[in-house]
Amino acid sequence: MDTKSIIIDTATTLFQHKGYKGVGLNEIIKECNITKGSLYHHFPNGKEELLIACLQSMDEAITTDIVEIFNRHSNTLDAIQGTIDKLVTNFEREGTVAGYTFSSLVSDMASLSEPVRNACSSLYEKIIGIVSNKLVADGFSQETANSIALTMTASIEGGILLCLTQKASDPLKTISYVLPVLLKK
Repeated sequence: MDTKSIIIDTATTLFQHKGYKGVGLNEIIKECNITKGSLYHHFPNGKEELLIACLQSMDEAITTDIVEIFNRHSNTLDAIQGTIDKLVTNFEREGTVAGYTFSSLVSDMASLSEPVRNACSSLYEKIIGIVSNKLVADGFSQETANSIALTMTASIEGGILLCLTQKASDPLKTISYVLPVLLKK
């Protein structure tokens, strides 16, 4: 793995566990075993530029995973259930699903930085688009599909945060039972 990838992976993990404001550049440098010059060589604009690179990396990983899950299932309900099942399994195995949510990572930054807000918005739009497209394929109108996709995405994102704060997978399991009601025509 190249130095830039190591910096992004390490910073992502640190940001997920401590939040953006809870992590200093010196901690990232120490964890990566690099020099300050090396960090600034890859991220000349500093910590915020690094955060955006972390968000873009998460965007790619999350989007790829969701697309794969959705492609394996013939309808939206099964795809959403598959997504939630994976989140629950990961949580119960690892005690976290931090790699699937970035709102806790940037909750203290998104309102302060337009580039960070844009990076977050882009990922949410992609997720909503994936779900919405599957709903249209299931026979929903575009408008209804967009509304349901937004509600599902917000529910799952909120469920992930509740799992992390409650240290239990029950919130996602509850959402898994309730979401099918949204899909009744």
